[in-house]
Amino acid sequence: MAIGITDVQPHHLPQIEELEKQCFSMPWTWEQLMSQLPDDGHEFLAAEEDGKVLGYVGMMTVLDEGYISNVAVDPAVRRQGIGDLLIEELLARAEIRALSFVTLEVREHNEPAIELYRKHGFVPVGLRKNYYTLPVENALLMTKFLK
Repeated sequence: MAIGITDVQPHHLPQIEELEKQCFSMPWTWEQLMSQLPDDGHEFLAAEEDGKVLGYVGMMTVLDEGYISNVAVDPAVRRQGIGDLLIEELLARAEIRALSFVTLEVREHNEPAIELYRKHGFVPVGLRKNYYTLPVENALLMTKFLK
């Protein structure tokens, strides 16, 4: 697979919108996705091959802190390293931005995602009770400290 990681552009959004629907019980709207386009306060990356978006990751930055919003990989191509590529590039950009840490929430029972984040140095730092709906579930708060 010749997968490239690129900044999300408006032409990627229809495919990302479809991935949102496949991957999440409460998918983000077009407007929410548009608000994440790369700028001084956002990183929004797509993994693509031959024009097809295979996955994406988004991060908002506030001062020297990074907050990952969503990580998604097309179910048809999971467990092929795409999530790793996205997280690695996002963390490289966090280093360039001189962030102190990057944090995220993940469903408490989403073991594949938790393992992906642990593999990249994220550690559990807290629990948000009943954070998710459809179904209701706690969120495990995980952080990677960069400094």
